[in-house]
Amino acid sequence: MSIASQDSDRSVPRTRLRQGNTSRDGRGRIRGGPAIFHYGFRPFFLLGALSAAITVPAWLAMLLIGVAPAGPFDAMQWHAHEMVFGYLAAIVAGFVLTAVPNWTGRLPLSGAPLAGLVALWLAGRLATGLLAQPVAAAVIDAAFLALLAASVWREIIAGRNWRNTPVALMLSLLCIANLLHHLEAAGFGVPGFAMRLALGAIVVLLALIGGRIVPSFTRNWLARQATLAVPAGFGHLDRVALLATILAIFGWLFWPYHEATATLLFIGGSLLAARLSRWRPLATVREPIVAILHLGYGWLALSLVLMGTAIVWPAAVAPGTALHALTAGAVGTMTLAVMTRASLGHTGREIVADGWTLAIYLAVTVGALIRVGAGLVPAFYLPLLAAGGLIWSLAFLLFVIRYGPILMRPRL
Repeated sequence: MSIASQDSDRSVPRTRLRQGNTSRDGRGRIRGGPAIFHYGFRPFFLLGALSAAITVPAWLAMLLIGVAPAGPFDAMQWHAHEMVFGYLAAIVAGFVLTAVPNWTGRLPLSGAPLAGLVALWLAGRLATGLLAQPVAAAVIDAAFLALLAASVWREIIAGRNWRNTPVALMLSLLCIANLLHHLEAAGFGVPGFAMRLALGAIVVLLALIGGRIVPSFTRNWLARQATLAVPAGFGHLDRVALLATILAIFGWLFWPYHEATATLLFIGGSLLAARLSRWRPLATVREPIVAILHLGYGWLALSLVLMGTAIVWPAAVAPGTALHALTAGAVGTMTLAVMTRASLGHTGREIVADGWTLAIYLAVTVGALIRVGAGLVPAFYLPLLAAGGLIWSLAFLLFVIRYGPILMRPRL
């Protein structure tokens, strides 16, 4: 069963409710202890959002003042590293730790083991920012993703849930990319390869998981509206689109400036857009918490097209512009779409976008548009860069303010 199949955690198995002196509720979570450690999405969504709210303004300040963090990376490398292996890794962890029990029928990680994993993530953030010993910083930072990937592999193998093997594989690639990025900072390896590997794994994850949750949640909502027309089911176009996307990312990883890679990126992006069009996106405009998922997947399709354009026409679209369509646009929008929805559904609340949530969606969209637009208007690049980054970060700060109390309180 996929996390896409429900809007709450009711499907987590109701077995093994007591282990020694540990009491668990009907959803497998530990009843005692702080609510923030009852389920993986709680601490990691909150800390990931806080990281995104802080990291971009901190990098902009470094850019303005001309300083670098004390750790192994310069300011630009630190910014890229923390956005991918800090903020995004935390959100991915929150998602998979919540989804895996639904996929495998096994109990979720909670309590002290979850707190230990959170501490490992925090240690990595401190190491990359403050620890001037490259080897020690790399080991501490890489430990989080290594343990997370190993945990997901263990659960998938134990639950014989081979359908979700690609998720574990992408997590493993993220872990490898993390180590390679530390090596690049130390002067080893091919510059840029590690970040392409990480972002390529993220593209595949978004294409795969987005392809489950976007039509599933859309179908659920349309069913409640008594609408006969529903999103198209998984078919040949979906398979071809996913294959084309994987091939495009493979080409971009090893031949990032070749025209053949650009062609594959154009094809992959176009097929993802065609895939999205079959999920009835226009029918969801009346329900923002569903429509935002479509917008995020639309950013993913657009980002591949822009990445291809940056290869064949760099004077029109700079590579950084295309990459920020992926990171600020697709990643930022899709993560907040999942975070808001899951935070409501898995804590027993009605899955409806209130005024705060609408402000979150507006801020991430406007911030991404301005950040991507900055590369298209060179005369105003720095002001637009700063404005886009600050507005984008504001979306995550609003998430912390609105959803932090929800994530720290017990389920209703």
